[in-house]
Amino acid sequence: MGSVGLLYVGAILFLNGVMLLGWVEAKSAGPLNLFVGVLQVVTPTYLIFTAGGDENAILGASGLYLFGFTYLYVAMNLFFDLDGTGLGYFSAFVAACALVFAGLNFWRDGFGDNGFGVIWLHWAFLWGLFFVVLGLGMESFGRYTGAVAAIQGIVTGAIPAFLLLTGNWSDNTDAAAIALAGGGVIAFVVLWPMLRGSTPLVDQAPAVAT
Repeated sequence: MGSVGLLYVGAILFLNGVMLLGWVEAKSAGPLNLFVGVLQVVTPTYLIFTAGGDENAILGASGLYLFGFTYLYVAMNLFFDLDGTGLGYFSAFVAACALVFAGLNFWRDGFGDNGFGVIWLHWAFLWGLFFVVLGLGMESFGRYTGAVAAIQGIVTGAIPAFLLLTGNWSDNTDAAAIALAGGGVIAFVVLWPMLRGSTPLVDQAPAVAT
């Protein structure tokens, strides 16, 4: 069930990324943020209630709320023209939690998945950028953040989701971790000098994960 949610997280990350790039009118992204936000709240609730007390299952599901609440927050900001700073500081909290979940995937017995450890690091980086753009008001990072979000929608959302849904993830998790780590560093370093500077940023609406 979580794999299905991950697929649509990829979709919303991509949509919100191109919104931050100025390619999509902001309010038109609101409905999908609402739909995916609801999905990412219902899904972990179901997983927790059916976990049978399995601590790792509950722990894994708990992280999904971070993203579900982010998407719902984005939707509310877009629908009601709210100030984006609250969402920015919430994103700082999400980024910190993402670092913890990354560590758990690398080192916790019965929970570990190196591929998702790297994916959580990607998400920590992205939500950190949301904090910089929305919480600190540094709009010069806007286009760069949008590009990072759009790329992550594909490489940390859609591709892992399809691998999970087709049963091809578990045999390739270490290879995925290496590819995601190396490719992410190269891509995001190369993007920075290309995309820094002014942007048609929509300050109420960050893009966002899982």
